[in-house]
Amino acid sequence: MNIKTTRTNSKNKDFINLVRELDAYLKITDEEEHDFYNQFNNIDVLKEVVVTYVSGIAVGCGAIKKFDNSAVEVKRMFVLKENRGTGVAQKLLYELESWATELGHTKCVLETGIRQIRAVAFYKKSSYKITPNYGQYSGMENSICFEKEI
Repeated sequence: MNIKTTRTNSKNKDFINLVRELDAYLKITDEEEHDFYNQFNNIDVLKEVVVTYVSGIAVGCGAIKKFDNSAVEVKRMFVLKENRGTGVAQKLLYELESWATELGHTKCVLETGIRQIRAVAFYKKSSYKITPNYGQYSGMENSICFEKEI
């Protein structure tokens, strides 16, 4: 399988289309809490975006955003259903972590939903450790936050 990652920004049309797919998926899994979570997912503020392609077709995306002086937050991480379990997500996350390191950061943080069982398993497998919920996710029972030293 020919997996290629491309660094871009939030104006990338493939990224925008994948985020639409992600939002449709999350609207179902987040249920009544979708509007709360969605307010923190404005892509206009994302300057470091990665899109992953398989045979020239965009199948995954993710972004990093400055969290504090040492950390970035991983945002909008998504892989199309038919491409999950193929190494696409791992390559995508590795590219985001590498970019964060190049920018001088030493840690990645992220939030996902406890209903995203495969995402939770993926982050654990990728050496992310569960951490207390941060910021806007404090007190949210359906949020699970992770961090990883990079």
